[in-house]
Amino acid sequence: MKAMMKKLGMQVEPIENVESIVIKTPKGNYIFDSAEVTAMTMQGTTTYQVVGDIRFEPAAPEILKEDITMVAAQANVSEEKAKEALVATKGDIAEAIMHLSSS
Repeated sequence: MKAMMKKLGMQVEPIENVESIVIKTPKGNYIFDSAEVTAMTMQGTTTYQVVGDIRFEPAAPEILKEDITMVAAQANVSEEKAKEALVATKGDIAEAIMHLSSS
């Protein structure tokens, strides 16, 4: 098989000791832990094959400084507490204020 691949101009090599691979997208990260990776080069183009268990971690919403300041003022709490509430509510300002006001 290797001789046939070499004759066709294909070169296949495993990439050793891969600890993890992260594919970042706007919606979150796809993470392969302990993945097996193979690099295949043919006609000057290298293609990578990744095999392993994958998990998805959703992206944290961007919390704006103005939102933190507004939530802190409306709920009468510190900006640190306001930011924590916004992170917990995935950036939902109204929900963060309600959560802090009922605590």
